[in-house]
Amino acid sequence: MNMHLPQTEEAKAEARELMGVKMNICTPRNGQPLIAATQDFITGCYLITRRDVLLNKADFMQCISFFSNARVQIDIPPPAILKPCALWTGKQLFSLLIKPSRASKVLINLEAKTKSFSGVKELKGLPKDMCPRDGWLVIRNSQIMCGVMDKSIIGGENKDNLFYVILRDFGRHEAAISMGRVAKLCARFLANRGFSIGIDDVQPRGQLTSKKAEIISGADDECNEQIQKYADNTIVCQPGCNQEQTLEAEISGKLSQIREQLGNICLEELNKLNSPLVMTTCGSKGKKGSYLHLGQSLTARIGSKINVCQMVACVGQQIISGNRIADGFVNRTLPHFQTGSKAPNAKGFVANSFYSGLTPTEFFFHAASGREGLVDTAVKTAETGYMQRRLVKALEDLTTHYDTSVRNSAGQMIQFTYGDDGLDPTNIESNDGAPVDLARVWRHSCAAIPTIPLSQRNRGDEQLTPEQMRHIFKVLLQGSRWKRDCHKWWLKQFHAWFKQDVLAVADHYTSVHSMLDAEGKMN
Repeated sequence: MNMHLPQTEEAKAEARELMGVKMNICTPRNGQPLIAATQDFITGCYLITRRDVLLNKADFMQCISFFSNARVQIDIPPPAILKPCALWTGKQLFSLLIKPSRASKVLINLEAKTKSFSGVKELKGLPKDMCPRDGWLVIRNSQIMCGVMDKSIIGGENKDNLFYVILRDFGRHEAAISMGRVAKLCARFLANRGFSIGIDDVQPRGQLTSKKAEIISGADDECNEQIQKYADNTIVCQPGCNQEQTLEAEISGKLSQIREQLGNICLEELNKLNSPLVMTTCGSKGKKGSYLHLGQSLTARIGSKINVCQMVACVGQQIISGNRIADGFVNRTLPHFQTGSKAPNAKGFVANSFYSGLTPTEFFFHAASGREGLVDTAVKTAETGYMQRRLVKALEDLTTHYDTSVRNSAGQMIQFTYGDDGLDPTNIESNDGAPVDLARVWRHSCAAIPTIPLSQRNRGDEQLTPEQMRHIFKVLLQGSRWKRDCHKWWLKQFHAWFKQDVLAVADHYTSVHSMLDAEGKMN
């Protein structure tokens, strides 16, 4: 084994600053977290922060010991339930993980949508934090008010990430400490609680078997009807397709919907503690899914529920290169079927589930579809590896200088300003590409800075009126530095945020205080 040890102070500093783990939490590609929770850690956080998790004093103290040590000061919060016995919630436990004591300076304020969020339409005008699935996360001053911790909150590829917010507001060291606590707590919590998958988890429940037979029978009838129209030369062609392409598109779309329908039934029938369902809900496994052909040369990515459906109800239509299984023999896929047959079972439809077991022909079709995934993985690995090598070779001598210009090893100017805007993608806070997430910063300011009651204000503590705010904001934006250093798009975003969030709240409070003053004078 070869060891490469930096010899000079400059080399040591470069290794520490450029190669250190804490310096590479976010990827320079788009600034999203690269180091985040996966698999068991996401499952553990989700199970801890569910709404029905209540811990007695012994269990609560033991869970605290999982992520802490003798050097960490822990301030135990009052229990959420006092009678008939003291009980603490899992959300209180996770809040301690973020801010263990009053001495800690980590004050997180975050609002974000989780994977289990019902949607605005289902809420029917109610606030988002009233989601029946507890799918809207609200954190106020490091206290979790509602919501669960799943992949969208502690996983990667999202800037509404808990660790990302800690990183941006309190530095890399605090983010790394929080990640370490999460890793310790989740691993030990799951080891004590137990989390496994067995044959009972994939056994069909309720009316699933009868509904499955009904759905598949109806789809077979519709496919046979389309095949008969094709044989009678009466099928109506889709735009840009001949009769055979139209038939394939119609049948593929109909068979692909079977798996979607059965997946929805599975999620309704399964118990909420079902292990595959838990992993699907929190995003620790089963997110990717597969690409399905939905007709008219369209493909859609169907995720999560498909994995549960394939184990419990139906594996579904096998797709290779966007189409059903092609003929491998003379006008048929396998010698087990009639010549020229276009029936669902003859072209790769697998009606069985992994629980019930596949027939020999279904197993062959499923193996053919799985082979395509392996080949794609192998080919893409070679292509992306060679592409990266070419990019690195072409860009290896480019350097960003202290005057913000980008030059090569010969001193030739490549860019006057890095990226033409001078922004480091690692430090861009918003998901839409804005340098600062103004809404989050505003919420954090409102929650972290206490409001002084009117009765306790001194003479110099008068509140700014909306007119004074507008004047200060107008003078600020007219400054030469803002016009010189800020892009027009950013100034437009900043103005819209100020008008929507700040002035709207100020106008509301002004009207409320005016109404209260008027009532006081009348009384």
